[in-house]
Amino acid sequence: MNQSPRVLIVEDEPSIADNILYSLESEGFVAKVVGTGAEALRVMVDEDFSLLILDVGLPDMSGFEVCRKLQGLSDVPVIFLTARNTEVDRVVGLEIGGDDYLCKPFSPRELTARVRAVLRRYNGNGKARVDGVELSEGALVVKPVEVDEGRCLIRYFGSALPLSAYEFRLLKTMAKHPGRVYSRSQLMECASDEPDAAMERTVDAHVKSLRAKMKAVKEGVEPIVTHRGLGYSLAEVWEG
Repeated sequence: MNQSPRVLIVEDEPSIADNILYSLESEGFVAKVVGTGAEALRVMVDEDFSLLILDVGLPDMSGFEVCRKLQGLSDVPVIFLTARNTEVDRVVGLEIGGDDYLCKPFSPRELTARVRAVLRRYNGNGKARVDGVELSEGALVVKPVEVDEGRCLIRYFGSALPLSAYEFRLLKTMAKHPGRVYSRSQLMECASDEPDAAMERTVDAHVKSLRAKMKAVKEGVEPIVTHRGLGYSLAEVWEG
């Protein structure tokens, strides 16, 4: 018998917390709400959760600080909620270990969909899975996309790709979380030196170029998945 995923909601605004709680429970999740970072840290030590929904603007400490403190205690995936729609907040959230983020106001249904998407990449204990197989601790996973940040180099099926700086940052971003859907604006912020000046169609052009360069290495594989109306993701399942 499969146990329903347990989600901890860390949100100090009761109306928002209640909407999230109702949406998750309506979809079969088991959810719990706390209103402060301190409560979240205590509960995460005492109980097991599959995922954490974490508001950035908590009354006692920032959600980023909570996430940093949890890194030594738990490896469950984190979705950030923020009222500040700024590049700095989004990038910081992803860099410190967040798996996704949503800016307020948002649709509880969209949040629930993102929870499902993140959990597809994790099991209930937060251990990564590849094609549905749980990985033992310390296991070596050979991926078709290997990022060497020190050399600013990405290998695809063992071959170094001839990438521009923009293409390197774009593919590196998607490679951090295979299967995660990034909007064009998210990719611009991570890949462009001047995201405010970039056009979303610029991302499309660079994705097209990336696909051509990856196809030159290996035919019959679709490494970058298009999600109509949403954005792009790096493939989770590789065929060919």
